[in-house]
Amino acid sequence: MSRIGQKPVPIESGAKVSVTDRVVDVEGPKGKLSYEHRPEVTVSIDNDTNEVVITRAGNDRSSREFHGLTRALIANMVVGVTKGYEKKLEIVGVGYIAAIQGDVLQLRVGYANELHQTIPKTLNVTCPDQTHIVVQGCDKQQVGQFAAEVRSLRKPEPYKGKGIRYAGEQVKIKPGKSATK
Repeated sequence: MSRIGQKPVPIESGAKVSVTDRVVDVEGPKGKLSYEHRPEVTVSIDNDTNEVVITRAGNDRSSREFHGLTRALIANMVVGVTKGYEKKLEIVGVGYIAAIQGDVLQLRVGYANELHQTIPKTLNVTCPDQTHIVVQGCDKQQVGQFAAEVRSLRKPEPYKGKGIRYAGEQVKIKPGKSATK
């Protein structure tokens, strides 16, 4: 039985939630998001308690799975349009830098050529200094996806730790070949 799906989603102040057919629209100060849920679940708004209630039709496995998933996605949408999501990246390495030119993130991370990553229109990407990147937006999935794509351009290597990593990420450093002697 889905315990997450049974919990109603509180609508925070500043957020407007509307349900038409199977499409849930959430609008707030940070942006607008939309989600079309599966037919196994139904979404309704309880105006008395100002909450979104998700119920499922059956008790089969897929209905239980989509019950919890739908609730979690709608909760993430409400948080995204009110508070927003943020991922911070650090660049570690001598001469490794990042800069933003228009809607392109430029990275010099030890390759012969400069790497370019196009920034989606719905995200706000900034570089407070040359070794930090901040990705902000209202869609949790899109923020995490863009941060993961930037990190994958030069993952932290295990011997010196050089590369792009999430802020606070611990990179396990391996001993080199001289450690075996």
